[in-house]
Amino acid sequence: MAIVIQPYRKEHEAAVEGFNRRLQTSGDPNLVFSQSCVPRWLPPSNDNPVWNEFYVAVDGSSESDVRGAYALKQEALFARGRGVQCIACYHHPISEGIVNRAFTSVGMLLARDALARQPFLYALGMGGAETPIAKMLMALGFTLTPIPFYFRVVHPAKFLREMQALREKRWRAILMDIAAASGTGFLAIKATQALKTSRSGIENVVAEEIGEFSNWADALWNAAKESVSATTMRDAKTLRLLYPEHYTNPIASTRRLRISSNGSAIGWAIVGIRRKDAKYGEMRVGSIVDCWAMPKDANAVIGAATRALEKDGVDLIVSNQSHHAWCNALEKNGFLKGPTNFVLATSKKLTELLQPLEEPRATLHITRADGDGLPVNF
Repeated sequence: MAIVIQPYRKEHEAAVEGFNRRLQTSGDPNLVFSQSCVPRWLPPSNDNPVWNEFYVAVDGSSESDVRGAYALKQEALFARGRGVQCIACYHHPISEGIVNRAFTSVGMLLARDALARQPFLYALGMGGAETPIAKMLMALGFTLTPIPFYFRVVHPAKFLREMQALREKRWRAILMDIAAASGTGFLAIKATQALKTSRSGIENVVAEEIGEFSNWADALWNAAKESVSATTMRDAKTLRLLYPEHYTNPIASTRRLRISSNGSAIGWAIVGIRRKDAKYGEMRVGSIVDCWAMPKDANAVIGAATRALEKDGVDLIVSNQSHHAWCNALEKNGFLKGPTNFVLATSKKLTELLQPLEEPRATLHITRADGDGLPVNF
């Protein structure tokens, strides 16, 4: 087997179509790669600060078959005291080894190729630290860091009846039904969240939906960037690319919110309604996808984003945040911490850039919007 990894070009599209057909024998509809060599989201451009690149693993023995593919999201990282560094997110790696053991080595070839192209490499999400891709990246020297997960129950009775991830055991499902029917579950959940809630610092705070990010977002970026040890760029130009006015996200219907206090912008948030997911049953699930502000204003921004989602009629609100100020803000707004399967994997070079890791870990700003930006597939 002679595998050659190349930039994905127009002449590869027919081979990728065949690759996708073979992957579909696995029964997983999400196991597909982009049918187009040009990314629909963040296509390369001469002046864009963030863009996607696609690569394919071509079988040299047949010259017409693709056996794997991956995407690189090229972007910039701001690291406090070290300025701006070019990095890349390794996402959507797919190998034919999933359905044909003859190609099990392709997954490692893809990851090694990505590292060769960009040593400052990271991956995000991956379904947890125990998944095959996470273990493979660890074998390549990546450091894994879990990104905390938080949730707030808006409608306890529906949560108890519909949260399928908690109802897998029959005895637990019965207890949850009893708690929902009797009202004890409502009282317990509401009391637990109320004990954690602090409304200080959120008076006179207004959230307004905006069409796009403009100069006010640059002012917020420059004011708050030194409060983080590292984060991907969130200046106005980058935000307009990540969240364009007519952006359609396949996993969540998103809105851009400008958060103001006494008429002045103090932060922003991206909120969305997630599409149906079996583990959430029939619940409407809202998500605080991304956010930015000075740490002192994080509580107000999370509070405004939470109220906006509650007005949308959601039953549950979720968020992944790494920075301690945003984690504290979620807790002050009644969010509970749950188990996470959202993991940050950083290459050796990127981990060295973030050293010493322990202090920066608490002030690293990573949200659910980082990485591949939430798309389930292409």
